[in-house]
Amino acid sequence: MNLSGEGKVLKDWRRCICCRKVAHKNEFWRVVKAHPDNLITIDLGKTVIQGRSAYLCPTASCLQIAQKKNRIGKSLKAKISEEIYQQLESIAID
Repeated sequence: MNLSGEGKVLKDWRRCICCRKVAHKNEFWRVVKAHPDNLITIDLGKTVIQGRSAYLCPTASCLQIAQKKNRIGKSLKAKISEEIYQQLESIAID
């Protein structure tokens, strides 16, 4: 697997913003700053949401790190509301 741009790149693979795990994008939560309205939403895969994305493992440990170190906010270049973290917490594994 090569994500650096050299050789064959595997399509649809992403990296967790906390633990740096590389996996297929379906294994992660996708938090999106939607374009053009800049609303922060969680993409549950039902519809395509265009915009800047951050991928996160669906575990409580990665969520805690993301919240403590503001990883989602830094990745999306936006302020993340407590409501988003609460929504993710309610569906976290662990």
